[in-house]
Amino acid sequence: MIQKKEDTDLSNIQQAVNTIKTAILQSQARAAQAVNQEQLALYFGIGRYVSANTRNKNWGQSMLEQISEHLRQELPGLRGFSERHIKNMRTFYEAWVALEPNSAIAIAELGPKTAIKNADSSEQTDNEQNIIRQLRLTKLPNFPLVEFLGLSFTHHIRILESTKDLDERLYYIRYCHNYKTKTDSVKELIKKHAPYHHQDAMPNNFVATMPDYKQAYRAIQMFKDEYMLDFINVEELGMRDEDVDERVIEQSIVHNVKNFIMTFGKGFTFCGNQVHYDKLGHDHWVDLLFYNRDLQRLVVFELKNGPFKISYLAQLSAYLRILNDDDKRECEKEPVGIILCKSADKAYVEYVMQDFRQPMGVATYKTADEIDEEVLQVLPPKEQLQALLEQQERNRK
Repeated sequence: MIQKKEDTDLSNIQQAVNTIKTAILQSQARAAQAVNQEQLALYFGIGRYVSANTRNKNWGQSMLEQISEHLRQELPGLRGFSERHIKNMRTFYEAWVALEPNSAIAIAELGPKTAIKNADSSEQTDNEQNIIRQLRLTKLPNFPLVEFLGLSFTHHIRILESTKDLDERLYYIRYCHNYKTKTDSVKELIKKHAPYHHQDAMPNNFVATMPDYKQAYRAIQMFKDEYMLDFINVEELGMRDEDVDERVIEQSIVHNVKNFIMTFGKGFTFCGNQVHYDKLGHDHWVDLLFYNRDLQRLVVFELKNGPFKISYLAQLSAYLRILNDDDKRECEKEPVGIILCKSADKAYVEYVMQDFRQPMGVATYKTADEIDEEVLQVLPPKEQLQALLEQQERNRK
């Protein structure tokens, strides 16, 4: 079939439009970034100027209000210079005062050069605090410069208002930049989701493998670093540690699946154990398979009676690939895998997990005979847990 000239022209036009549109959007993004950097530098300099004059009582209490009002009169249409906003500039400067000349920062003068001494000099003149010196950032070791300059001033203020220390600030600067967090969501993110405080969760690669950052941090919050499977007691089974294999632990979990689910929270549905998948003539058996409604994903648990091994990740990765290809429905996201083993070096696990592209984590567990007696005493009795579960089921009905 011969393609009509009109169709060819239309295709060429659309291609040209897409090419030009992409160039325009990229240019706008670069321009916006440059404006953003200039704004941060200006606000830092104004913040320094305001800090120097207010903290030493050189200005009265109503000075900032009057300055704001005069600025509006002399620069009609000027926005972003209310009294509160100017105080935020001071907050911004005082929070990042370490980014001063002694921290390898170069200074650009916005006033007469003669009023400012060399940046390496510790001497200051009386007139120096009457000059606004704009911050010009250079490369700093271990400082997220791109992320810092990539955030809006409002982002920075929201982070400063909601965090307590430098490490936490830097964490959320990277986080908000990388995941394009909206300014009105920053405080809620830090207060409710608090991903920074969940960094001690089990080793995982959720942030790197889950495109939706909310899903990633929901998963981080959902899974623990260690689980107490107090319903399993190998001593009662008359076995020594070296005699216990994964199948014994698996069967104990299956028999107490409700208790097992309770360790993870709401939203889990048990799909089966030793779930069989035939892929290209090869048999694969998934130890425990669940579905989580909140994550909208299948969740695989692989049980290992021993310390962590790299080969476990490869095995789990294969299972997740098969599930993603053969069992995932259109409305679902790709499955998550968790390895449950007796012990694991967290730093080592995080290191070797970097090259795996499926969402997975590694947690450890203890059985009843390994849990301290003091801990067991504070755990609710199994009968109480069972009664609670039955009551929850009745309430759902």
